Amino acid sequence: MSILRFLPSWMYRMTKSFLKFRTRILFLSSFVVLLWAGLAMRYLYIQVFRSNNFSEIVRIQGEEKILLPAIRGTIHDRKYRPLAENVIHYDFAIHPNRIENRDLIVSTFSSVTGRSKEYYENRLDSEKTYEFLERNLKHDESKPLLALEDKGLVAHKHSSRIYPHGHIASQIIGFTNIDGKGLEGLERQYDVGLMGKTGWTILETDGHGKSRKNQAYPIQKPIDGNNLVLTIDAEYQAILQDELERSIVSTDAVGGMGIILEPFSGKILAMSSLPDYDSNSPSLYQREFIRNRVITDQYEPGSTFKIVPAMAAIHTGKVSLVEEFNCENGSYDFRGTTIKDWSDFSLLTFPQIIENSSNVGVIKIAVRVGEKDLYHFARKFGFGSESGISFPGEAKGRLRTVDEWSRISITQFPLGHEVSVTTLQIALAYAAIANGGYLMKPIIVEKILNAEGQVIHHEKPQIVRKISSIENIASLKSMLQLAVESGTGTSAYLAGWNVAGKTGTAQKFINGEYSKLKFISSFAGFFPADDPQLVGVFVLDEPRKGQHWGGLSAAPIFRNVMKRIIYQDDEILVHKPRLKSRPAPIPERPPAVLLAGIKENAPVTLMTVAVETFNPGITVPNLRGMSLRSAIATVKKFGLTPRVEGSGAVVYQWPIAGTEVSPGSTCSIKLN
Repeated sequence: MSILRFLPSWMYRMTKSFLKFRTRILFLSSFVVLLWAGLAMRYLYIQVFRSNNFSEIVRIQGEEKILLPAIRGTIHDRKYRPLAENVIHYDFAIHPNRIENRDLIVSTFSSVTGRSKEYYENRLDSEKTYEFLERNLKHDESKPLLALEDKGLVAHKHSSRIYPHGHIASQIIGFTNIDGKGLEGLERQYDVGLMGKTGWTILETDGHGKSRKNQAYPIQKPIDGNNLVLTIDAEYQAILQDELERSIVSTDAVGGMGIILEPFSGKILAMSSLPDYDSNSPSLYQREFIRNRVITDQYEPGSTFKIVPAMAAIHTGKVSLVEEFNCENGSYDFRGTTIKDWSDFSLLTFPQIIENSSNVGVIKIAVRVGEKDLYHFARKFGFGSESGISFPGEAKGRLRTVDEWSRISITQFPLGHEVSVTTLQIALAYAAIANGGYLMKPIIVEKILNAEGQVIHHEKPQIVRKISSIENIASLKSMLQLAVESGTGTSAYLAGWNVAGKTGTAQKFINGEYSKLKFISSFAGFFPADDPQLVGVFVLDEPRKGQHWGGLSAAPIFRNVMKRIIYQDDEILVHKPRLKSRPAPIPERPPAVLLAGIKENAPVTLMTVAVETFNPGITVPNLRGMSLRSAIATVKKFGLTPRVEGSGAVVYQWPIAGTEVSPGSTCSIKLN
């Protein structure tokens, strides 16, 4: 008999039910036991074996990594005047549900900004978890607000890039975007160095959500950006832009360009193209106004390019300095092309051809020189290749090889057509004439300083190549001086100073042909011709009022700019040479370092040295009117070598009287 029969009825029923569901009950019981055992094991594992790991997770969740932005470097002109700098601003925001002293915040903000208390009351009543109270407050006015200690108030410090001179040098400096990244100009070229390196720190958050510093946590301090010291002179730059704008208005030109540089060092002192823009608000201007067209845009130069055939003729000796050319009364047919002059010239000597910018004469000289030498000297002057300036977007111009020339290219190329140049290239070419024959690499950033003011890079003058001998360069320089004294460039003349230069007028090439109505007018020159300190090139695009000739529209810009610089900069007056009884070109002797056989592309340190520090040389005597015997005797007496052409009395000499040359130089005389 089953024992169940002796159990009470209620127990009998339960036991019978248990036996019926025995398997299920055992399964569930086992599951519960195993579950609790697993939880116990997991708890033991976390507390004993993984306690360090989970403590680290908890610590990290209570920390906040804050980035510490670096301050962007300042850009200075050569006299350390700021052209681009930073201004510290603050943004103030609140967590409305964390505000501790509502009345103090409202009253302080109202007194600082002048806004009503109701305005800030409404902000504090916001249902948002985060609300801005003020943005972009200056550092000085933010001081009372920074003194407020309230866990619901948050202050964000940031710097804004400003350009204190607005339009001045804007195309050189460029600008940054809202995140401080350089987008144009030097801001873009030197962006990495200027921005510095961002740092960071760790803040600890307590149980109330308030952040605080913990000295035990590491910190990476930011490294502020480098500072740039430019070769640009802000005063020169302002003068250049002012005079360029005046000329654009007076001639109703579409635009204009200008550059001033030191011939012996290649340092750019001022550079501008108009129209321009304000670096503080670049989005308000057309994209083309932002480009530094002195460097990025190329054009056909016209007669300022005539230095190329002139230099080739002098260097090769294929043309005598006293040789006369028949300029065909201003009209010359050659290879099916008619070459026109601006005046009815007949017989002109080589120097007179350059002085009067005779197209016919230049073509006849160019034909004598030959295509290969013309191309070779264009290359030597730096045309058709980049100058190496540290600036984005430089154009190299267009210089076709002789194999690409047509049969009439010889009638176009020497006149500055069928070739494209930048204004910078023209300036460097004329600087090479001014300094005695050395093409220089242009410099626009002279020094880079770290945040502590230490010089970490100093750009030194660098010779690219030697173009010709000092004597040959002196002959070309004398021709350019005559062009200003009595030729096409008289509007560039500066009273009391010797100026050398060349005018240029080029028809614009539009839709496959040269326009008869649209021109580019220019002047390139340097002064003092005796001891060159400054080179200036000025270009007007489509002057439509008055005369379009470069000698009448662009040359006056040179005179006006340099006159103002003379009165503004005493350093120029220090180098002013003593004038003789008549203006006369003096061949420039280069610094001794240039005569020492320095290799091409080698850095040098000294460039601007006055001519008085060298051997004075010999002053060429006046031979006009002398007989052949007297002229030869006089030339030899002065230690020069005579070269004679013709018979009778001296009617022409080269170099002209008053020119200073080295002993043994050749003096060409023509008699009639």
